[in-house]
Amino acid sequence: MKLIKTMSSEERESLSVPEDVDFRITATQQALASCTGAVLTSLLVTPLDVVKIRLQAQQKNTPKCYLYCNGLMDHFCGCKPQDLQRQWYARPGHFSGTMDAFYKITKTEGISSLWSGLSPTLVLAIPATIIYFVAYEQMRLKLKHRYNIANPGTSGQPFWIPMFSGGTARIFSVTIVSPLELIRTKMQSQKLSYYEIRRALKMLIKQDGIGALWMGVIPTLCRDVPFSAIYWTNYETFKKLFWTSNQPSFSKSFISGGLAGMVAATITTPFDVIKTHQQIQLGEKTLYGGKSKTMVGSFYDTFWEIRKSHGVRGLFAGLFPRVIKVAPSCAIMISSFEYGKIFFNRLARKNHVANISTKKDLMN
Repeated sequence: MKLIKTMSSEERESLSVPEDVDFRITATQQALASCTGAVLTSLLVTPLDVVKIRLQAQQKNTPKCYLYCNGLMDHFCGCKPQDLQRQWYARPGHFSGTMDAFYKITKTEGISSLWSGLSPTLVLAIPATIIYFVAYEQMRLKLKHRYNIANPGTSGQPFWIPMFSGGTARIFSVTIVSPLELIRTKMQSQKLSYYEIRRALKMLIKQDGIGALWMGVIPTLCRDVPFSAIYWTNYETFKKLFWTSNQPSFSKSFISGGLAGMVAATITTPFDVIKTHQQIQLGEKTLYGGKSKTMVGSFYDTFWEIRKSHGVRGLFAGLFPRVIKVAPSCAIMISSFEYGKIFFNRLARKNHVANISTKKDLMN
């Protein structure tokens, strides 16, 4: 790496080493970098959500379903009353608050209980994160390349490129993963075999059409697309402020990602509140079918219902816990991704220089 930095532009051209300030890597390497970030984020954030779910569960005698979120994505799970004492989310406990829950769960059930429910989260978090980050990076670089060609003499990128790329990448991710989420939820809640789930899906498609596989995708998009657009726009802005050079930095990426996540989480909290109401309703309807009388209202109807019942403050319910979970999740995820770009870029350049040196030796 030091060898390349000390070379002149003429020497770089002679060795055919691209002067790539963006630390571009292949799509496969981007997938590996984002996968690492997804696992790290899930491991570090899951205890916060386990505590949240346990605190919520003790307020209800027979919860029908709950939301599980690791900061990257969320999904709903069903609760069967007859299994309550055997399920991790309904174990007995009288917690007065978050810290009290952390202490009592660790003391009475062991520290491993703080990572209950991690496996089903990773099943969807990893593919969703890979699709999201790879789609964003590929789209951003292509749009930036075309912009620089159309505007000679410019090397940066306008704000609309990360905004558009982030929103579009989230649409791809949510749309692709949504049917998998429905299948996983069905299997988890009703203990169905693969043969039974195939029959259930055939019946669902026959009754409601192919669009039934994307049930609930609209409220998810209504929250996640604005969040992604705001997040990536702010992240690229903070990068320019904190980075003294074009080379990515783990610590500066961490700070930029955390601040961008904080801003995006704050602005989109009303979307999150509405989406949570709709997803819980959808969860009861999906998991229990005709047994549930729950009707899923439209985004507009849910907005005015919350506004009428709880006022403007109701639309920002849970702002603080959302921010303190989303901000570190974003920081860990993006800094891991940027470090992966550094690692693979250095490896590629090192191999490239080694290959050039070998060719020169053979020629001599």
